[in-house]
Order: sequence, then structure tokens, then C-alpha cells
Amino acid sequence: MAAPTYDEIRRAPKALLHDHLDGGLRPATILDLAAGIGHELPAATPEGLGEWFVAAADSGSLERYLETFAHTVAVMQTAESLHRVARECALDLATDGVVYAEVRFAPEQHLERGLTLPQVVEAVLDGFRDGSAEAAAAGSPIRVGTLLTAMRHAARSMEIAELSVRYRDAGVVGFDIAGAEAGFPPTRHLDAFEYLQRENSHFTIHAGEAFGLPSIWQAIQWCGADRLGHGVRIVDDIGPDNSLGRLAAYVRDKRIPLELCPSSNVQTGAAASIREHPIGLLRDLRFRVTVNTDNRLMSGTSMSREMALLVEAFGYGWSELQWFTVNAMKSAFIPFDERLALINDVIKPAYAKLA
Repeated sequence: MAAPTYDEIRRAPKALLHDHLDGGLRPATILDLAAGIGHELPAATPEGLGEWFVAAADSGSLERYLETFAHTVAVMQTAESLHRVARECALDLATDGVVYAEVRFAPEQHLERGLTLPQVVEAVLDGFRDGSAEAAAAGSPIRVGTLLTAMRHAARSMEIAELSVRYRDAGVVGFDIAGAEAGFPPTRHLDAFEYLQRENSHFTIHAGEAFGLPSIWQAIQWCGADRLGHGVRIVDDIGPDNSLGRLAAYVRDKRIPLELCPSSNVQTGAAASIREHPIGLLRDLRFRVTVNTDNRLMSGTSMSREMALLVEAFGYGWSELQWFTVNAMKSAFIPFDERLALINDVIKPAYAKLA
């Protein structure tokens, strides 16, 4: 059977759990918004700017990778700009065949021009709502859930956690912490995670990307994470004979989802190449593996591209692509019956026609 082509993959329904709003802007939008506020950019054309972001992020260092966000965050400081970016995000994902997405952003990073935290959240939610409505009208329905992120080097995690609970009936589906892992363990934010558990709220934690097993262990066993943002370093607890250490076995046995981001992991040095990415081994060992974009601008990528790269590297076919997609929907932070409806009414019928 012929391998799925890029165009076929683009038309297939996909589910995305790990995508950063400030990592997915259109280069043309950055140029337009930057011109309006006098922010200087490293390139003057959409093509040149897009190439710059990928090159700057392609350093092998998570810290250097994170520096690229200074430019995107700079142009996301008004309600109008946040609405525009969120609206375009929903439209871009829908055009790529994504039917469900959880997009995350850190409200505390968008306060430089006087917005309050609730105003930031409401502008983004309105943008997602409008973009999703436009996508549906164009024949590409998408549901976007929002994750509110706290920066792990800051001290506002409780405030952001409370904000996620406040807006959980308005489109916010969960909470996250992000930023450089080394020196900023998730246990610094234990009070926020305990609060979320008391409130029956969902959360994921960036762990096991640039830092290793201790980061994953803390995220799960101390903080109670529902999912692992990246989690790729769980492979460090798997022996050369594929024997699982105690932590890896626990993660697999508990079906804790791994939000793997292949291209991004290569850029930050968490994997040497797509072909050498641990996703192949983790999939073979039946971990709860999901495929994600992380930052579409910085990686020059999309969900379709990520899946096409895996098809090329590992010889995957429609059954594997459906498996990744269903895994993501099973792991989403929306109610069970709504997840099941997307799996049974949208995803499985479409893949049955493709296979």
C-alpha cells in the first residue's frame, strides 16, 4: 500500500494537544503588528522573517530557542492584536485539517501595554471563537480549547491557575507551566497544582524536554500532571533491551499521555534527528504517544508536516496516523462524551475512507 502523501495527510482529521499561540504567528502578521508599534524585526519580508525564526530556533539549545519569542510576544500586547493572532491561529489549524486543538499561552506575558489578565484571556478566547466560526463556515470545522500557561521562572502560577478555573466554562480547558526547565522544577508551583486538583481541573506540565527523568518524576509524582508536555526524556529510563525502568513502566501503565513534538525536539537538541527521535521506540512500546507542533513558526511546521516526516522516517501508514490522532483525542481536556463524538463521528470514519 502506498504511503500517505502530504496532501492526503493534510485532508485527514488531526488532533493537536501542544501548540503555543505565541509560537505560531504568521510572519506577515508579525510585520504588520510590529510596524504599528515601532518594534524592530530581524527581517523585512514575510519570507525572510519566517526563515529567520526557523534558523534562530535551530540552535540545539532550548534557552536560545526561547529567545525567539521576544519578537512574537512584543506584538501581542493589545486586545486587538491578541484577538487577531488567536483568530488566525484557529483558521490556520483548520486549513491544515486539525479538527481539535489545545492552544496554550501565558497571560502574564501580555501585560506590557496595560491589559489586565482577564482582558488578555478574553481577547484570546474571542479570537479563537471568531476564527473557529469562520473555519466552520468555510467547511473546515475546528474546536479550539485554551490552556493557560504560567512561566516556571516567575511567581504567578497560583494567579494563573485561578484564572484557568475562572474561565473553564468559557473555553479554557486546562493549565500548564512552561519555560526553561533546568533550575526551575515544577515543585516550585506545587500550591497551584494542589489548588487545581481540589478544583477538579486538568493540567499538563512541560517536563522531560531539556531536563531528564527527575523533571518527569516531579511532574507526575509530586504535582499530579495529567499529561507530560514533551516527556521525550522518558526514553532515558528504557534499557537497550527495551526493558522499562520503574518510572517508564509507571508512565506506560498509567497511560500518561506524552505530548511529543518531533521537529521542535530536534531543534532544541532533545533528539538528534526525526529518524532517531524516540517517538519510534515509544510508539513500538505502546506508550500513550501523541504528535504535536509545539511552535509552528519557529519550526516552520504544521501537523501535516509533522505526520509526513514520521511517515518518511518510520514508514508509518494510515493505521499509525489514526492511532496518534485517537491517542490525542483520548487525552484531550474536554468531557469524555465530546471526545468520543469526535473520535467516532469524525476521525474514524475519515481514516476508514483513507486507509
